[in-house]
Amino acid sequence: MSEAAAPAVAAAAPLGKVRGPWFVALIGLITLGIYWIYWYYKTGDELKRYSGEGLGGVLWLVIAIVVGIVMIFVAPSEVGNLYGRDGREKPVTGKTGFWMFLPLVGYFVWTIKVQGALNRFWESKGASA
Repeated sequence: MSEAAAPAVAAAAPLGKVRGPWFVALIGLITLGIYWIYWYYKTGDELKRYSGEGLGGVLWLVIAIVVGIVMIFVAPSEVGNLYGRDGREKPVTGKTGFWMFLPLVGYFVWTIKVQGALNRFWESKGASA
């Protein structure tokens, strides 16, 4: 078979980075939210590159800066949608955002739930911790 006649092999979708949920939560507090700007951009970009769907890093970043409260619902929704497209039960949904209304405790719960679900998804696809 010539190269031109060889069947096309689909390129593997790029996996996102596994980040420690406690690290994300603590560095977000220590940097007074500056790390979250990076996190929103990178996470949104990773989700878009992997699935080809969703808002993507730039829109995540713009929404986070302009109307930040919206992202506490959008981020877990998009992470949950990764699972849904994979035919699996969604561990987080937009409703997960309501955890943020519990001062400090909710921040940690939200971060650990969202980043933890994201990590488990990436690891299930072969990403290393």
